[in-house]
Amino acid sequence: MVFVYAVLGLLILLLAGDALVKGAVNLSLRVGIPALIVSLTIVAFGTSAPELLISIKAALDGASGIALGNVVGSNTANVLLVLGVPALITVMHTSACDSKKSYYLMLGASVLFIGLAFRGVYDVTAGLVLLAALALFLMDSVRDALLHRNQGCPDEELEEPEGADPDMPWWKIGLFLVLGLIGLPLGADLLVESAREIALMFGVPDEVIGLTLVALGTSLPELATTVMAAIRRQADVAIGNVIGSNMFNLLAIIGVASMIAPIEVAEEFVEFDLWVMLGASLILAPFVLWKKDLGRTWGVILSALYIVYILIVLS
Repeated sequence: MVFVYAVLGLLILLLAGDALVKGAVNLSLRVGIPALIVSLTIVAFGTSAPELLISIKAALDGASGIALGNVVGSNTANVLLVLGVPALITVMHTSACDSKKSYYLMLGASVLFIGLAFRGVYDVTAGLVLLAALALFLMDSVRDALLHRNQGCPDEELEEPEGADPDMPWWKIGLFLVLGLIGLPLGADLLVESAREIALMFGVPDEVIGLTLVALGTSLPELATTVMAAIRRQADVAIGNVIGSNMFNLLAIIGVASMIAPIEVAEEFVEFDLWVMLGASLILAPFVLWKKDLGRTWGVILSALYIVYILIVLS
């Protein structure tokens, strides 16, 4: 039953996160917040809500391995699996992508995150540093988007934020918000408790469950989005989705969670997993910087690397 509860918790988290995004987006648009700001902030935070609630719940329960493993494992999975699987389906042409700046910022965030890990704990100080970096990133993103728009190049994706529905009635907005706010903590509680039970059942550390079961589960929405982007031949959406998700995982999730409860850093993270996460990020370089196509050969390589990593973690 513990596996059933884990799957149920994950399902509730994903559905509640989607409901919260829809409710928050439409409420924000109704009260006059510009669509540009909604896309860059509310949607981004909303889609990261499941991971955030998991990390907060795990940190409060003293399961730092799950809290940190969720983020580190998700970032590794986002590159190796979330880009690897779609590349097995179809070739993603990256020549039209311009994600260099975002990519450099993601690498900078990764280095900052690893540097803070050597302190042995993500506490209030680390949280403030990460959230300050997030604020700078968001301000820079808003500035770039406004500049892009002022030059006469409106971004259609920003004009139509995810979940936007101009005709959504107020009662439905309220219902989505309530479902999201109730479902997220409920799903997080179910998933974290189930994950800890599974760790005890198999005699493995919380870190292992966080890096595998929890991280893989919370990466499913990114995988679904990227598969659809690949099928539609939108490589820029696929790569941008991965870079944006990784940035928020590093800066927002651990930044907020560590302000609520300290997150201890196990030795294994500093010795191995954080470097795998950074290495996975560096693998993106040929596709972002030199516009190499992400074809089936690379799909096989990335997917195989992820399987090898999981086997090493489980061993």
